[in-house]
Amino acid sequence: MFSRRLQPLVFLLLISFLSLSVFAQYDPIKDFCRRHGHQSAVVDNRLYIDGGLVNWKPFTSSSSNYTNPFLIFSDLSTETKDMPTLHANLSKNATVPSVMGGKLWEDSVNKRLYLYGGETYQAPPTNFLLYAYDILKDKWDSFGPPTGTAAIIPTSFGAGVSIPARGEAYYYGGFHNNGSVPGWTGPPRASNRLIKYDMDSNAWSNVTGPDDVRRAEGEMVFLPVGDAGMLVYFGGSQDLYGNGTLTPEPLDTIFLYDLANSKWYAQKATGRIPESRRRFCGGATWAQDQSSYNIYIYGGSGFPPSTAGFDDIYVLTIPSFQWIRGPYPKDSNVTGPFPKNMMSCNVVNNAQMVIIGGSNSNATGYECDVDTVGGQHNMNLGEENPENAIWARYQPKLTTYAVPTFIMSAVGGRNTGGARVLTPPGGFNAPDLSVLMTRKAVISTRTPTRDVNPATSSPAPTGEGEPAPPLSPGAIAGIAVGGAVVLIALLAGCCCFIRYRQKHYKGPRPPNQAIPPHGWGPSGPLTPASPAVTQISYAHTVPTQPQSPVMLPSVPVYPPAELGANDNAHYRTARTSPASMAAKHDSSPWGTHASTPQTLEPPTPASGPYPARSPSYTERDPRDVQPGAPYWSTTPPQVQQPQFRPTQDAQGGNAWLGVQQAWHRPGSSH
Repeated sequence: MFSRRLQPLVFLLLISFLSLSVFAQYDPIKDFCRRHGHQSAVVDNRLYIDGGLVNWKPFTSSSSNYTNPFLIFSDLSTETKDMPTLHANLSKNATVPSVMGGKLWEDSVNKRLYLYGGETYQAPPTNFLLYAYDILKDKWDSFGPPTGTAAIIPTSFGAGVSIPARGEAYYYGGFHNNGSVPGWTGPPRASNRLIKYDMDSNAWSNVTGPDDVRRAEGEMVFLPVGDAGMLVYFGGSQDLYGNGTLTPEPLDTIFLYDLANSKWYAQKATGRIPESRRRFCGGATWAQDQSSYNIYIYGGSGFPPSTAGFDDIYVLTIPSFQWIRGPYPKDSNVTGPFPKNMMSCNVVNNAQMVIIGGSNSNATGYECDVDTVGGQHNMNLGEENPENAIWARYQPKLTTYAVPTFIMSAVGGRNTGGARVLTPPGGFNAPDLSVLMTRKAVISTRTPTRDVNPATSSPAPTGEGEPAPPLSPGAIAGIAVGGAVVLIALLAGCCCFIRYRQKHYKGPRPPNQAIPPHGWGPSGPLTPASPAVTQISYAHTVPTQPQSPVMLPSVPVYPPAELGANDNAHYRTARTSPASMAAKHDSSPWGTHASTPQTLEPPTPASGPYPARSPSYTERDPRDVQPGAPYWSTTPPQVQQPQFRPTQDAQGGNAWLGVQQAWHRPGSSH
């Protein structure tokens, strides 16, 4: 009797430890192949990369997407192989959600990163809590749910921006769906609201958008223009019917939010208007005299009939509101051959923009995305290099922006400023803009609300030197595997001992503990609990059933998950990796009062801090996809170009998650 009660627990512990041990084998740098849908932010010469989806090496036709549980960073003060040096020695608790399509709000004054929005992948979402990574102490804090009268329901794949000098962060639009909202049923629906967060008071506001249109998948940046600065939003998709049926948001309309007056404006843009696109990325810089503000964008996914997406660069220059085709690709009448979307863009010192990862729907093979440098690519915004190239090696000491020739030819002036074209060809749509665009924002110095002196704070890990970093993923893997082996041996011994006692124990069973035949007890059948199985719609992706939100413990124990025929690829040991590929760095593309936070203690290394996550579909080459057929079909169909389908299905599944390919150009050199 005793052994029968113990056996399920033994089995559970065995599977849990084995799962944690296997997952711990992945090193976020050495085993990296590709990533997309992640969040990134820059604070104090560090570019932090969190969450999203990742493919591990080796990458083959049977490889799958996994939720990325790691927080890593690139040291922007150094370079390795012509790109910022990557480090993976930061902590992240299992209680902190790992999402895609969210936003990292950087606070360079109080040295924190706030994680807002996003959606889970093959897991039900939990009630939203605002988590913040403490950069100085290398730990995560919970600031709890949003408080106040404003209804704050986070979305995914909206547009977000942080303004550390003002202590404010914003997020516009995005999707409500069953990956971002607990208990959500029915089709996804985009938002038409602008969310504001005050970092010093932990206060939230729900602000109206520019109109009643629901939007998502666009880009938003901050410009220091006007009295207190402006938010600039453009592109992406419209959800006109509130049911996830998407139409393009034309890029000839630019929305501006004046922070000083809390007022929206809409301005028509001219020039070479980019084709409608979604899930692209961008960043802003400006001339040294602020006579022109230049917003660079790259890539994106397309709409019907051009669904493949884009591999190109455009610049929106303000205040003339002209779109300019960038120098890549050289033939200005076509897009590049390798479209990408869901990558991240981060401007560094106003002079360079580091582009990380991305999903490529037009890949022709199974190459990794420059895995030797973590999928990083660098755009030299002023073309300040011997080759005068926009794709160039990363320069840690480049800290000033020079207006490049292709922008000067449209606005005049010189590389330090002096732009002469200061109004749109047809004038400003709102008289206020003609005045606001002549002003430079004045932002008072913000005082930290906590001790940010590194000498009195517990310093976070550096890439090298003191203090010693936490255990590496390899060490964690060793501890986990060793612990699992010891535990298995102990449990095996216990089982043998119990069976021995059963065999030689002849005493009667107490009547109240008798086990009836056929597995029936006083209250009904004694059926062992089955692992939860996600129901899959083969017309769209993974509609999860609504579940009550449950916060994971810091050291979770995970139940066994039943594996399908194709779900055991991540249990294989490492094999020979594909050849390392080169980064894109030349003319070729990719080669009220502040609340007290709740401190979350990091898990012990022996527990294995990262949960094993099973993929919801098997990734396949887009050449094997029929129009209208799901990308994750188990039977390879005829060779056709992938077709666009609505962002989500009637159950809220992510139908856009097709073949997640990242690309570099083979043969490009560092």
